[in-house]
Amino acid sequence: MAEKERKLGIWEKYLTIWVALCILVGTGLGRLLPQISDFLARLEVAHISVPIAICLFAMIYPIMVQISWEEIKNALRSPRPIGLTLFANWVVKPFSMALFAWLFLSVVFGHLLTPDQIQQYRAGLILLGVAPCTAMVLVWSYLARGNMGHTLVMTAINSLTMVVLYAPLAMFLLGISGIVVPWETIALSVAIYIVTPLIAGYFTRRQVIRSKGINWFEKRLVPPLGKVSIIALLVTLVILFTYQGYIIVELPAIIGMITLGILVNILVVFGVTYVVARLLKFRYEDAAPVAIIAGSNHFEVAIAVATTLFGVASGAALATVVGVLTEVPIMLGLVWLCKATRRTFPRPLPEVETAPSDN
Repeated sequence: MAEKERKLGIWEKYLTIWVALCILVGTGLGRLLPQISDFLARLEVAHISVPIAICLFAMIYPIMVQISWEEIKNALRSPRPIGLTLFANWVVKPFSMALFAWLFLSVVFGHLLTPDQIQQYRAGLILLGVAPCTAMVLVWSYLARGNMGHTLVMTAINSLTMVVLYAPLAMFLLGISGIVVPWETIALSVAIYIVTPLIAGYFTRRQVIRSKGINWFEKRLVPPLGKVSIIALLVTLVILFTYQGYIIVELPAIIGMITLGILVNILVVFGVTYVVARLLKFRYEDAAPVAIIAGSNHFEVAIAVATTLFGVASGAALATVVGVLTEVPIMLGLVWLCKATRRTFPRPLPEVETAPSDN
């Protein structure tokens, strides 16, 4: 069945305003009440923040509830978007991030930084670029009205390939040996952000449709769940900026230098992937998540590796944290860009309405 249009409510329509307010609130709390930051820093398991994990689950579960297994089956029948996603994430993005890290930190701003700072910040950006996002992209793709079946399949494949490719690629780009792969972090991230909400969403969807019908499900359950997802995103932002947002106030110049490399890399990788998807005649619903996934990063894994290799107070760890703080506003802008260019893509042919399949 053709995907239904998702209407924007007040939370989605004015999301940029809510995000800006949450960033200000979080930064203010972290600055005025540093004991909150210290408390949040202690709530970690395998380098994963427990409050953020809870919020991410609350963000992703409502999206999983809306995915039917028919969507996933259809996604698996179309390998080209998956192939382009893998190419962008593992052949393009890590090397482009390494290039821009060198360009901005060693060449453009090299005279303002010490050799040790350059090395540390570059290492952090490389660790960020090698980690493809597997959680937040579900939210970005949903907001962009992308094909959620494809998004789920591609994030699952990213999770599996990251287990195999992250360590050797990071080792190669960093030029050092002894990379410690945070297997616990990767496994826990996949369990919290993909497997658990997927299973919970599947059983919720199946039971509600069986007992109440598809009409009740779409009109009475889906709308409030959508609000829960957006509110969880906003609470996540408050926590993130309470936890780490103080560095923007403490080190604005260095934050700007690091941010520039991250920003350019996200825009270039997203833009190239989006254009290639258009040239390959992808439908918009497939092109948007492919480009969004290509531009995003898995910050939990990057932070875990940086702190394990270089220490919590290292420049590498700082660079990965800057990635967290800058990516959300950037990705919201790219979601808006996707929706603004949606009509430039080929329109899908109308499909014959069939009964919903929720095996």
